[in-house]
Amino acid sequence: MKTPLAISNGTPSPLGCSRKNNRTNFAVFSQHATRMFLGLFDPKNHDFFQEYPLVQTDCIWHIALDDVAPSLCYAFRAEGPRSLTQLYHPEKWLADPYAKAIDSSFEWNASISRASPPSVKAPISEPPPFDWQGVKPPSIPDEQLVIYEAHVRGFTKHSSSSASHPGTYLGLIEKIPYLKKLGVNAIELMPIFEFDETHCKNLDPASHQPLPNYWGYNPLHFFVPMRRYAHHDSLLECKTMVRELHRHGFLVFLDVVYNHTGEGKEKDYFVHFRGLDNEIYYQVLSSGEYRDATGCGHTVNANHPQVRTLIIDSLRYWAQEVQIDGFRFDLCAALLRGPDGEPMNHSPLIAELQSDPILSKKKLIAEAWDASGLYLLGHFSNQGPWHEWNGQYRDHVRRFLKGTDGYAGPFATALCGSEPLYAPSKTPLSSVNFITSHDGYSLRDLVSYQKKHNLSNGENNHDGSNQNDSWNCGFEGPSQNSSIEELRERQMRNFLLALFLSQGIPMLLMGDEYGHTRLGNNNPYVQDNEINWFLWNHSREDLVAFTAALIDFRKKHPDFHRKRFFSDQEISWHGLQPHAPDWSPSSRFVAFSLPNFYLAFNANHTIAFPQLPKGSWHPLIDTNLPCQNQPLLHPERKTAPLPSTITMQPYSALLLHITD
Repeated sequence: MKTPLAISNGTPSPLGCSRKNNRTNFAVFSQHATRMFLGLFDPKNHDFFQEYPLVQTDCIWHIALDDVAPSLCYAFRAEGPRSLTQLYHPEKWLADPYAKAIDSSFEWNASISRASPPSVKAPISEPPPFDWQGVKPPSIPDEQLVIYEAHVRGFTKHSSSSASHPGTYLGLIEKIPYLKKLGVNAIELMPIFEFDETHCKNLDPASHQPLPNYWGYNPLHFFVPMRRYAHHDSLLECKTMVRELHRHGFLVFLDVVYNHTGEGKEKDYFVHFRGLDNEIYYQVLSSGEYRDATGCGHTVNANHPQVRTLIIDSLRYWAQEVQIDGFRFDLCAALLRGPDGEPMNHSPLIAELQSDPILSKKKLIAEAWDASGLYLLGHFSNQGPWHEWNGQYRDHVRRFLKGTDGYAGPFATALCGSEPLYAPSKTPLSSVNFITSHDGYSLRDLVSYQKKHNLSNGENNHDGSNQNDSWNCGFEGPSQNSSIEELRERQMRNFLLALFLSQGIPMLLMGDEYGHTRLGNNNPYVQDNEINWFLWNHSREDLVAFTAALIDFRKKHPDFHRKRFFSDQEISWHGLQPHAPDWSPSSRFVAFSLPNFYLAFNANHTIAFPQLPKGSWHPLIDTNLPCQNQPLLHPERKTAPLPSTITMQPYSALLLHITD
């Protein structure tokens, strides 16, 4: 290894490691450090080590070296005050918050010590230019979006996926034909920022072996694609996945976590922020304890100018360098909290996001609440270019379809795009509608379990929500009773019909299209197994075909993907008599008609009612029928007009079409 020919002060900008000609500049922020050092390491020679003191310009520490071998890695070391709020540790090497790669393992769950991060060292080498092959992101208007929430590892990890590189970005590419057949056109990936899956204290109660943090909601490096989702080169393979999804007509959204980090609350676990400037990067009480608005033991100080800049730079990197099309912000309400933990009337971070010339043109999706009670549904979309995960839609649809009194009106409002929430934004497309997501039950479990069954998570069943608005249809878990199973199948069809014919943007959870079960686990964040994996050998063609037909129908009929809310003249509501809706607390029947369609949901016992007086109505969907017998799936078969009196079975729904 040749010693650097020259050392100079370098420049405070740009932050991170940057190379120009033969000179490499290093710059890192720390307001309270008293001394900082750069360390160079050789991954192939553990005896090699060089250390250099950094110089300070305001709060930026920096240095430049000539002729540094690109095969080396680097990290920082910081000295400073040790107090209740500052945790400088001069013996700890710290990662660069702006690192674009990290020298971690490609082997999943392989950390030698679960008490320390797998690596904080970043390669100096810059990635080669990527060939996008002229592929541009598709142009898909909001009203045509159908989002599919997926987990990179879980989608192809099971052996039945037959993927060449299971559990990886490349493995996902192999399933593009399946996604096209299903009809979704936007993939929302659960977190793919580099995280430490071994940083989890949970033990499997059966084997007593450590459980991994599988979901990835514990990011460590805001610019680095997860290395253990790759076969050889995480950035190259991640970009390849994005390019191929774009090539085949899919937008790519990332679920991003900026409200907390994988450093957690343990004060002896150092990756970067804790050792660089604990009270700048996190919200810290004078006692030294962290404010916790996230349920993860601490909260990122997102509205501090330097942290805000880091988050914006990270998002721009993914938007420009990786060509990501949109971002779903985990616990987005926490990003409105100021350094004192109180919600800010005007968050500098949110304001900058909304005005940024690059990011404001991307799809921005807010999870509009945090874990400490701040619930801001309607806030984001009514103030800027935002969509929101509509938790109210989920709750009201679940409650009505399982027969809870008092929800006929709220259910009808949800079907129409939640106008009371989104009237200021003037469009139902502010609402991202979902019945299920990674949090909570899968669709199959929503109709099969009354209580959570989370013992396998190693937390004595204390984790996960106790409020699920689920109904087991009369028996807890798998049943051999054909009547119960038929009711569950009917309910799944009801939920899917409601989801895809509601105004707004629908989101489908990976596996719901075939009835995946998590065995009643409503918080399986530590389950790297069949509870979370897509089971290709269990995929049911009938339910998948039914889901695909609904998605296709939605796309073809603008009545069900409008840009604006219905006026009173454009929609008619009905009860058991035409034009006589029943909004009473005991009502469990909701029906409406558009010029060419009639849609009715019965969350009660068998009912009979006169059909609309004018026209010849033909069934397209009758959820009382098995998937394979749905008229919508057999357009070649001409259905006879319905009789003058329609009979609906318990917990069923009808979609009718008028032919004259």
